[in-house]
Amino acid sequence: MERTSTAAAVAALLAAATLGLAPHQAQAAPAPAAAAAANTRAASPEVRFHDIPGSGGITLKGNVFTPAGAVSGRKYPLIVLPTSWGMPQIEYIAQARKLADSGYVVVSYTSRGFWLSGGQIEVAGPPDIADVSAVIDWALANSPADADHIGLGGVSYGAGISLLASAHDPRVKAVVAMSGWADLIESIYSGRTQHLQAAGMLGAAGYLTGRPGPELQSILGDFLGSRLDREQQMIEWGRKRSAAEQVDRINANGAAVMLGNAWGDTIFPPNQYAKFYERLTGPKRLEFRPGDHATAEGTGLLGLPNDTWTNAHRWFDRYLKGERNGVDSEAPVQIKSRSDDGYEGYADWKSVGSGGTERLALSDSEHLFANVDSGANGGIIFLSSILDQFVKAPPTASIPLLPRAFAAVWQSERYDSPRRVRGTAALHTTVTPTKADGTFVAYLYDVGPLGIGKLVSNAPYTFHDRTPGRAFGVDLDLFSTAYDVPAGHRLALVVDTVDPLYIEHNPTGAQLTFSSPRSDPSYVSVPLREG
Repeated sequence: MERTSTAAAVAALLAAATLGLAPHQAQAAPAPAAAAAANTRAASPEVRFHDIPGSGGITLKGNVFTPAGAVSGRKYPLIVLPTSWGMPQIEYIAQARKLADSGYVVVSYTSRGFWLSGGQIEVAGPPDIADVSAVIDWALANSPADADHIGLGGVSYGAGISLLASAHDPRVKAVVAMSGWADLIESIYSGRTQHLQAAGMLGAAGYLTGRPGPELQSILGDFLGSRLDREQQMIEWGRKRSAAEQVDRINANGAAVMLGNAWGDTIFPPNQYAKFYERLTGPKRLEFRPGDHATAEGTGLLGLPNDTWTNAHRWFDRYLKGERNGVDSEAPVQIKSRSDDGYEGYADWKSVGSGGTERLALSDSEHLFANVDSGANGGIIFLSSILDQFVKAPPTASIPLLPRAFAAVWQSERYDSPRRVRGTAALHTTVTPTKADGTFVAYLYDVGPLGIGKLVSNAPYTFHDRTPGRAFGVDLDLFSTAYDVPAGHRLALVVDTVDPLYIEHNPTGAQLTFSSPRSDPSYVSVPLREG
């Protein structure tokens, strides 16, 4: 019943937001029936909506949950939750109530530039980071929050802001960052390739729900317009918004950091989180599950049972309350395969592929004509990985039917036992272009007996200013994953030059040759689970 009432409350508040009502407007004087219901829930945490002063004189729209029956003069650990990109302050209502139920003061607020909060969208820039400290200051002055026990958390944009804020505010003792980014450049510009659908979706949502600032408008236009003359400025802009660039400060402040992400996250792929995790020196935890951006924790936002949020609560309880709940004694890297429902624990990220690597030799030379989509694709943002998460139906391609003029294909022999792919597959090859610029996308497929390939992983690669006709080496990490290849199947590496997920840079008439020199053989290295 509690779960149903929480979901109903969230639905009602979302409806109010959709109609353009501010939360405090939707909360006008309660009807007698509502007042009576409130009296029957006297033991429930109290929620109030507030205008919270942000940095630079703006106002942030927020809400505050305090524990039921909070004792006057007693202090309670504080958790601050900045909202996701394009989401209003009611995003975390269900989880904030649960946290307050267990004894926390919880403050959630709409990130600046979105909905009714003031300012412009800064994309986790300095004003956003200053907002977090301003909200903490306000909470300490206006609620029974404990200055010595402060945590930050959030999904997506809220996760990125929380990680960056932990580098600048030493009062933060614990962070839970779900479906976020640590390296913004590696997230949407990996392989020097613009992630078109991801950037386009973020840009559209920003304009629909907020007010992009002039800097963001300029960066977005340059990025989607392939302004190579502005590439370095775009990279520097992204680095200032990447926790990976400030990991030394995070380590010095000593916050306990929990990271969670999905294997198929099409906005913030898992590789960059794994690399960042390895550089953290304080208490830390890394979780990867099937799904796409924010889908692993999405049901928890409605108050439904959710593994990610359950572990987030445990993390806060351990490092803000000091509870000995065992979360710090478990294997710190927890992953769930896309092919299985169980969890696997590892001592660190390097141990995920501890079973060694299997090399698929790319011995045959392949010649491609660019600018034509072969049919091998990474899927559609959100939709494809959600299908993989819930019905185990990743993007597919008929490998024998791929047109060899536009797709290069190499296949392994059939396996007589399962192959448990874990971690980051890596491609090493030699490319000879006919033009100075170009793009290709590499795909790793699980190919069944009928030749239907299920996508295991992929990654794009773009080059500029190369000498036509001159070969050069390429090392490309595919997006990390956990996938079980059944016995009787084989692995295939496919390369083509067009994918709707990415912006491609192949001039008209461009051709690419993939070769394997005897002195530097080409291969794809696939990490496997031990046992």
